[in-house]
Amino acid sequence: MKAPKQSRHGHLASALAIVAGALSVCAAAPAYAVLGGEPMSAPQGATSAKAVARAAVASGASNASAASASNYTVRSTTLASGTVVNEYLSAEGTVFGIAWHGPRVPDLAGLLGSYFPQYQQGLKAQRTARGGRGPVSVQDSGLVVDSGGHMGAFAGHAYLPQSLPAGVSASDIQ
Repeated sequence: MKAPKQSRHGHLASALAIVAGALSVCAAAPAYAVLGGEPMSAPQGATSAKAVARAAVASGASNASAASASNYTVRSTTLASGTVVNEYLSAEGTVFGIAWHGPRVPDLAGLLGSYFPQYQQGLKAQRTARGGRGPVSVQDSGLVVDSGGHMGAFAGHAYLPQSLPAGVSASDIQ
């Protein structure tokens, strides 16, 4: 028995349904943290830990006054790959630093956002000067990225020096 012929409109309707389905999947795709922007939504298969508020202690400040005012928050997300991404958020909710460790390097283009081209230029300059592979250390105006490791064990961090809250240092981003 032959299947009934589908009209031209039937084909169009089927095609539109497929496109609409594909677009809805894309619309639900997770967003990553963007350095200098909003924190990430947990990607599919990822788990987020509760955010922890922290107070940076400026030199000469008492612990009591520092404990009463947290000036940044750390959010931790474990990606489906097993890589842990820590986001460092200012009191205003802006991501000023990101750190990662795990079996895979996370999507740096997604994490660095508009700073990714600057990172790529710094990486290219480093590779030209030193050649080949190895740890990455890009220290450019307004952006610092350090990354290294080996198969199955990668770690790194990226931050915006000009956006670090008072009392927060590069060593706090881990």
